[in-house]
Amino acid sequence: MAAPQARWSALLEMLTRDGRIEVEAAAEELRVSAATIRRDLDELARQQMVTRTHGGAALNAIAYDLPLRYKAARNAPEKERIAHAAAELVKAGAVVGLNGGTTTTEVARALATRADLSSGGAETAVTVVTNALNIANELVVRRHVKLVVTGGVARPASYELIGPLATELLAEIALDLVFIGVDAIDVVHGATAHHEGEASINRALARRAQRVVAVADSSKLDRRAFARICPVEEIDVLVTDKAASDELTKSFVAAGVEVIRA
Repeated sequence: MAAPQARWSALLEMLTRDGRIEVEAAAEELRVSAATIRRDLDELARQQMVTRTHGGAALNAIAYDLPLRYKAARNAPEKERIAHAAAELVKAGAVVGLNGGTTTTEVARALATRADLSSGGAETAVTVVTNALNIANELVVRRHVKLVVTGGVARPASYELIGPLATELLAEIALDLVFIGVDAIDVVHGATAHHEGEASINRALARRAQRVVAVADSSKLDRRAFARICPVEEIDVLVTDKAASDELTKSFVAAGVEVIRA
């Protein structure tokens, strides 16, 4: 693995997998010298992507803005279970909204492979409206999916299209339900995102839907981020994982949100 960029990507993926890494273990896994790993970690720290620790590194406070592919390894089994449970909420012929994110990407994959939707004709097809370029890329080859992509300016970190061009289209359509991936969610602040541009387009998606389904693993519950997507009163269903305890979910239930633990 001679190219520095390839090593940096590998180190970031190791960090998202394990939370922290040690120099010697990383050197052994990547089959390079410990000195090379130290230089790589120093460079990633200079770019503010990691925090150097004694003998290694950890993800720093701005890790939320790492490119989407570096986030995918986090809580992957939980996200897959959440996605399959969420996809079961979709009826044949429905118009579905999907924002960007690792969990909603899994929802898109679950929809794409649902046998009862893909085996029938036009009457079982679904329409998917999304502002996420990676989701659009995966669904465009699915013949049972009618794909609608918003316009907008692309954010490299999340592959989401944001801005006025993205929201203008949504004013002209109606959704049966929307799956909203979030950076954090609690009863007081509702669903929130780290980036205000993403929050704005996600809010527009939610307002066009009859039912709003938040998909979030338990690590995002009872937390808040910078920009509000929508208040909890506008969320109909929360699909999370089984690690979400009754204590963690009871406030959502009390607020009238149906909680599904997958």
